Parts: sequence; structure tokens; C-alpha cells
Amino acid sequence: MTSIAPKTAASRTADSELDAIFAPIFDRIAVGAVTREVDRQLPYDEVGWLKEAKFGALRVPVEHGGYGVTVRQLFRLLIDLAAAESNLPQALRVHFVFVEDQLLAEQGTARDGWLRAVSTGTLVGNAITEPGVGAVDRYRTTLTPAGDAWVLNGVKSYSTGSLYADHILVAADRDGERLGVLVDANAEGVRQHDDWDGFGQRLTASGTTEFTDVAVADDRILGPGYGGAGPTYATSYLQLFQLAVLAGIAQRAERDVREWVSARTRTFTHASADLPREDPLVQQVIGRLSAASFAARASVLAVADVLDGVLDSGATDEKGLVAAELAAGQAQLGVIDTVLTATSQIFELGGASIVSERLRFDRHWRNARTISVHNPAIFKARSIGDHLLNGTDLPFAWSAGERKTPQEATR
Repeated sequence: MTSIAPKTAASRTADSELDAIFAPIFDRIAVGAVTREVDRQLPYDEVGWLKEAKFGALRVPVEHGGYGVTVRQLFRLLIDLAAAESNLPQALRVHFVFVEDQLLAEQGTARDGWLRAVSTGTLVGNAITEPGVGAVDRYRTTLTPAGDAWVLNGVKSYSTGSLYADHILVAADRDGERLGVLVDANAEGVRQHDDWDGFGQRLTASGTTEFTDVAVADDRILGPGYGGAGPTYATSYLQLFQLAVLAGIAQRAERDVREWVSARTRTFTHASADLPREDPLVQQVIGRLSAASFAARASVLAVADVLDGVLDSGATDEKGLVAAELAAGQAQLGVIDTVLTATSQIFELGGASIVSERLRFDRHWRNARTISVHNPAIFKARSIGDHLLNGTDLPFAWSAGERKTPQEATR
């Protein structure tokens, strides 16, 4: 693989210009966040606004119609987008991995074509995880020959963002080989369902996708799929999206609660001050919320700096890939604890009125708790400790499903 040349300051869009373009869009998206939460209203319009502004082309080089931003610039904006609507960065995360793969691919017509398509608003969703038995052994979603082409069959769960996408990146098995396959979201034989039933991140469109005899051309088989052996940039990159969501949730929670407290006059007979905003105990909670938001944001951007170096050098240096994976895992453990604690503490600031469904402050904790169960932290903590103590390889890509017992594996 050969990556594009490292971006110079002249070939990427400045932060000030990015803010001028996207800050008003984020503000507009934030206005309807509570209503969408209450009504389970998928943010199709809001995704459309992002597409019109070429948000999905942030990493696409300027010469291909994008903004040419660094990884750090991308995640700075993703945190702010998550503060406006925490569901959207999660829904877009595989799209940005697809873009990154194109940037790392060999120069050619296919690569340039996809980069230009993304610069015109094309979005890519995903169908990787499988229900039930899953893909611990091999994917049950199969790619099989059909004349001069191929057909795709299978069922996927947690197809995050695919309802908003033009194409779906599918993880499939071809006679024991893991492959990434790109299909059109509206292709014949593709059925998508908004049946995600989690108590948080309800609008990520993380539902079931069914593929029934979906025709696949040779040029839509992208090569090794998710779950391949060896170090990769993609797992730390994908993890960082989850952490950007957490940082954005903390940012929005602090802002929402601060505004609520600032306007509040109701307090308690045994409070330390006449007004909540003047109460030192309330001030302490706000200070901690602010610190949580700052720490989460700083952690995300620190990992983004590591990934910038890894990707600018072509994502082939194993030491760099391990460093990025370790940094993302360490950040995950710190950010989760920080943000979950912060979004729980907000309820110390008021009596029964703070749990009003009109406010929906509970959505901050529910969304943070939901995003935090991805790549379970208990397993990540153990793998980091094993790596640091014993030099054991970090797990990188892994799959969820039913594992065979040692006895079953030998049958």
C-alpha cells in the first residue's frame, strides 16, 4: 500500500474555516436533539445537512474535492458533532474507515473514483457483526459464485449507520476467506430494519440487515475484511469514534446542566446559598463536569495525534500500530470512567425536577453507558495489563459470537 503524501498546512482546510462551515450546522442539529430522542425520530434531515456540507469528505484531499484535514482536526469536529447529536459520529464511523482505506490504497482509477464520490456526499455504512453464533470462527454471511459474478447471503446485526448510507460495507466469508464487500444500500435483496432496542444511542440506525441473493461484481470485493490477523490502524481508529462520542456527551451534559442551574432559583432550606449557582457544592459539581469534558476531549485528541503519525507513514509500521492501539485502549479506560461518573453526578444538582422527561438529562448517561459497552472495557483492561507485563500481543480486530470449547474445536 502507498499512502497519500503527508498534508502540508497549505493543502488542508484551516480550523477557522472548518468552524465557520460546520459550527452553524452543529447548532442547527442540536436544536432538535431532545425531540428526536423522545419521538425516536431518525435524523435523516440532519444527515442530509452534513452531506451537503461534505462532512464525510473531511479527510478526502483537497485535490479530490474534500477538505484534506488531519486526524486531529477530524476528531475535534466529531466531538463537537457528538455534543450536538451523539448518534451521528457513531453512525459515520465505518464511513471514515472506508475513506481512510482509500487514502492508503494504491493510486488508481478505483481509489480516485471513490474519493471523488465521497466528496459529492456519498456515505458508506456497515454490516459486520452477526447475531447468534456470530463470526468467532467464520462469518455466516457468505459470498458464493453465480455465473460471472457473486451473490451475497446472510443476516447482520448492529448495522450502525447503514440506513443513512448509500453503500454498505459487508463482512463476508468466501470459502473460509474473510472479505469486505461493498453493496448498494438500495440493491435488490437488501432489507434494513430499525430494530435496535438499546436504551441509549437509539438513533444510530444500528439495526438488522438481511442480504438475500444480492448480486456482487468483482470490483465490489475490496479484499481482506474486518477480523484479519495482525496489527491494523482500523481498530484504534474505530475505538476513537466511540471515545469522541463520549467526549461530546460530556461536553453537552456540562453545557445543558450549567444553563439549567444558572437560571434556577429554587433551592433547599439547608442549602449553602440562596441561589443554586452561588452554592459551593453545586459549583463543585459543575467544576467536575467541566473537568470531565476537558479530560475526555484531551484524551481523544492525544490518540488522534498518534494516529496522524501512523496514517501519514502509510499505516505499515508495526510499532506505530501497536502504539496507536495501546493509546486508544488506555484512553478508553480513562474516558469511560470519567464520563460515566460525570453524567451520573448531574442529578445531584437538583431535586425531582432534574429528572423531568421534558429535560431528558437522563439521555446523557444512557447514551454514555450504551456507547461504553462497545469493545467491553473489562477485556480491554486485561489485555493492556497482559501486554505491559508480559509482552502479549494486543488483540486488535476481534469478533463476537459463540466460542467453541477446546473439545469441540478438536472434533
